[in-house]
Amino acid sequence: MKIRRFSAAAFAAALLIPVLAACNDDGTGAAGTSASPTTAGSGAPSGMPGTGDAKQTLLNSTNAIRDGNFRFTMSGAGSTAEGQVHEPSQSAEMRMTLGDPSSDLMMKLDLIHYKPDSWVKLELGGKGAGSVPGVRQLNLGKYQHLDQARIKGNRALGFDFDKLDPAGSAVLTQGVTEARQTGDGTYTGTLDVSKAAEAGSLDPALITALGAQAKSVPFTAKVDPQGRLSELVLQLPAAGQSAAQEIKIAYADYGNATAAQRPPADQVVEAPPEFYNLVK
Repeated sequence: MKIRRFSAAAFAAALLIPVLAACNDDGTGAAGTSASPTTAGSGAPSGMPGTGDAKQTLLNSTNAIRDGNFRFTMSGAGSTAEGQVHEPSQSAEMRMTLGDPSSDLMMKLDLIHYKPDSWVKLELGGKGAGSVPGVRQLNLGKYQHLDQARIKGNRALGFDFDKLDPAGSAVLTQGVTEARQTGDGTYTGTLDVSKAAEAGSLDPALITALGAQAKSVPFTAKVDPQGRLSELVLQLPAAGQSAAQEIKIAYADYGNATAAQRPPADQVVEAPPEFYNLVK
């Protein structure tokens, strides 16, 4: 069985990050920094804010993310990610799973970032795991210390503490084209994901495949009682060779995350060339 290497783009795409990338979230979702919201449609339940307020509410809901103290989960396209960001300690943790045991290749990554260092523990599974080039040198079960110069620009492995949201929700909400409140803290509408691409947070190949559909992707969202985003769900239509899929982002524990724990020294090795070859 032939196991291909993961290019940076393919690796990131499989882990949701082109759609949800933080490294391109410049925080422009703050109220007053964008053009006036344009919302269409009506039908907000009686007594709720008008539809003209809905987009601004969603834009404002991402402000607390920029404080960099929260937990998050993401899922979609057969992959999951969860973790926490703790800007006060300049640390973050992420656990990612790509594929499942029935796949040709399943990958689990346990990433720890503690500025200026990063470590990853890699687990391989699936029918072809034994055929991965250099598998014996990959130090499975150990935390591999990563060379920052070699992971620079790799959106799956790097983390930018100047741009703190692994999901890029501020970028995504900038693309809202229609929004209305459907209940207490719940919203629905459409967004233009091509505008997220302009910020670099969506794979251009997926935008091309979506065509005109990229301008009207259905979403639902929830905000907590403090007006902070707690959930964003995108319903991406089928495009090209990609089936229709749901991408779900959730935030919790604003202000209550904790500092990441550096791995014990006796569990750390330097990442070998074979690791970088696998994900380059």
